[in-house]
Amino acid sequence: MKKSFVVTMAAALSLSLLAGCGAGGADNASGGAAPKADAGKAGEKVKLSIWHNYTGEDLRAKTMRSLIDQYKKDHPNVELDVQGIPPDGYRPRLKTVAAANEMPDLFVMWPGVMTKEFVSGDLLQPINELLDSKQEWKNNFMPGSFDDFTIDGKTYSAPMALSPTSILFYNKEIFNKYNVQPPKTWDDMMKLVDTFKKNNVTPIALGNKAAWVAQSSILSSLADRVTGTDWFLKAVEQNGAKFTDPEFVQSLTYLQQLGKAGAFQDGFNSIDNTQMEQMFAQGKAAMMIDGGWALTNLAANASKEALANMAVTVLPSMPNGKGDPNTLAGVVGTGLGMSKKVAGAQKQAAYDLIYALSGPEAQKAILDGNNLVSYKAELDTTKASPIFAEVYKMMGTVKRTPVYDGKLSSSAADVVNNGLQELLMGGKPEDIAKKIQDAAAKAVGK
Repeated sequence: MKKSFVVTMAAALSLSLLAGCGAGGADNASGGAAPKADAGKAGEKVKLSIWHNYTGEDLRAKTMRSLIDQYKKDHPNVELDVQGIPPDGYRPRLKTVAAANEMPDLFVMWPGVMTKEFVSGDLLQPINELLDSKQEWKNNFMPGSFDDFTIDGKTYSAPMALSPTSILFYNKEIFNKYNVQPPKTWDDMMKLVDTFKKNNVTPIALGNKAAWVAQSSILSSLADRVTGTDWFLKAVEQNGAKFTDPEFVQSLTYLQQLGKAGAFQDGFNSIDNTQMEQMFAQGKAAMMIDGGWALTNLAANASKEALANMAVTVLPSMPNGKGDPNTLAGVVGTGLGMSKKVAGAQKQAAYDLIYALSGPEAQKAILDGNNLVSYKAELDTTKASPIFAEVYKMMGTVKRTPVYDGKLSSSAADVVNNGLQELLMGGKPEDIAKKIQDAAAKAVGK
């Protein structure tokens, strides 16, 4: 999780002319096992199910659905049962079928904790055979791309995106109107909140209905700046750090300061992140703290004028912080997991679909849809919105730090999410820190 974007993006840019959109054409390079013929093209009937969360009208969702449709056309003998589940309800549905050991054949899943939990539940099978059969594709991913999908040397998915979670978006017109600059320090941020409040402008749009936004997009970066990454990783393992430590309580206190100062609009716990993005795009807030996924939503729904008026930066540094302020919390994006039960011709059909959705052509299509990828592909600036191009450039200048729900157990992450809702409604930081600590300790058996 501590791999540097500086390294990965520099590699991407320096190799982009060589990699291009045809990077994976020579599938059998470097001595990998020869891939089998595509299932579904040789006449054998195969049934395959896939669950995804690409139900929206953003460019990435449309891109992924079109790739699935193309797979259907290319594999007429594969009977594909596709279920699209809206993002906010997707994880709970997936956890429900996982608990019952009734997983679909393929499903969009997250790196880190979800992968670990599914592997420990004996629900997944690795895709090393597929990766090794297509060495040039495998080797064109950025360094560290497979780390959070790999356990004990076995890799369970290939990432289909790159997700920084804590980008600070700001409205240049509003900032110019009040003659202010993006915040470099926490004091700058609080002064900005005060300036915008005095002028009846919502300082920061927030859509925390699903509870993960405050955690993933705000706290993960804010707390890292206060505690440093090493402290957080120790606290996750409950080895030399606890969430009741003063530095974490201070992190919660800083977040609550924003709430008490009126940084967020009324009803922030009753709208979702898509509504938050719409609010920001419509000029109803001066700032928004959101992830890379916002870029494809904004490209699909915001006007050209609105997009041209957006700019980005990182969250400000924190007083006496132990963490590097030139960072973004983030993870490699989701990938397709494959059920342990998939076998025979069905397995080859599943491999073909994984490759169709995460191979070189798919990675280029995803990038062209204004979504960051952890694959070495050249950005076509004619297809990129100005704000996407700016974020793409920024990725080459910052390091990546962990996202809380990418490292904590799902049960502990839920406690964080619910605790932050409570915190922003006036709950005591010490009490919420105790709940998080109890959940984290329980998760690791301490």
